[in-house]
Amino acid sequence: MRRAIAISAQGLGSTSPNPPVGCVILDGDGRTVGEGYHLRKGEPHAEVNALTAAGKRAEGGTVVVTLEPCNHYGRTPPCREALINANVARVLIAVMDPTSRGAGGAALLRKAGVEVEQGFLEDEALLVLGPWKASLKDGRPFITWIYEAGPDGSPSPHLTPGVACEELNALRESHDLVIGQDGVEEGRPDSHGSDVFKLPFGPLGGNSAEMVRTLGDTGSRSILLSGVIDELSPITSAGMVDQVIAYLPKTSCSWSPDTDSGRTIAIPDGYRLTDVTRQATHVRLVGRRT
Repeated sequence: MRRAIAISAQGLGSTSPNPPVGCVILDGDGRTVGEGYHLRKGEPHAEVNALTAAGKRAEGGTVVVTLEPCNHYGRTPPCREALINANVARVLIAVMDPTSRGAGGAALLRKAGVEVEQGFLEDEALLVLGPWKASLKDGRPFITWIYEAGPDGSPSPHLTPGVACEELNALRESHDLVIGQDGVEEGRPDSHGSDVFKLPFGPLGGNSAEMVRTLGDTGSRSILLSGVIDELSPITSAGMVDQVIAYLPKTSCSWSPDTDSGRTIAIPDGYRLTDVTRQATHVRLVGRRT
């Protein structure tokens, strides 16, 4: 399953509005005979790609997949049908699909005589699937905000060259949209396919809910905000950001802020610290919305 989780992450930034899913197939002797992941909507799902690689060796084997196999006809046939036709013996599922229709893929696999185990390493699989699942639950994209802060913790408008910019460039690969001072762009240009994913045109405008709705209408499940963007202040001030990544500059071991700088902060109110890392010139903080 950890291998399936690892390869599923290769679909981050291109599968939306579909989930990033990975699949590994073992033969009857427990040897890996095929693996696959979903790349973008309209193309084969992870299970089908893994079955294609495994061929006849999948018969009687075990399918390890990060998300419950789908049970409906869309742009592609249901994956549970492909697994049943391949005569697999067992399916291990990490996360159940909240969009499953009817009885669900797991139920129909069991009905066909396939052994099914669910909830296998679910917490670890949610490291990749979590933003997609949260987006479905909240009805809007999962939003991460990365910024550098002044000594008092207040966000600065821009990211200066250095570790924060390096992380921004790395994170953009895993996000559908990146919004900075230059506007809105795909994290990986042209990765989703123009028929299922469209960038917004012109200013976003409106209140926070209207702005997020416009961004969600693109098909996006994950958005990365960079620095302080006046246009997006309704979103950042309304607590609609799900995760913050803040770079605070190092200070002296005995330091007092300017008397007129107000309250010093670590991360904005309403967030819980989940990671603290010392960097050469900054302290990196990660906070998740409570």
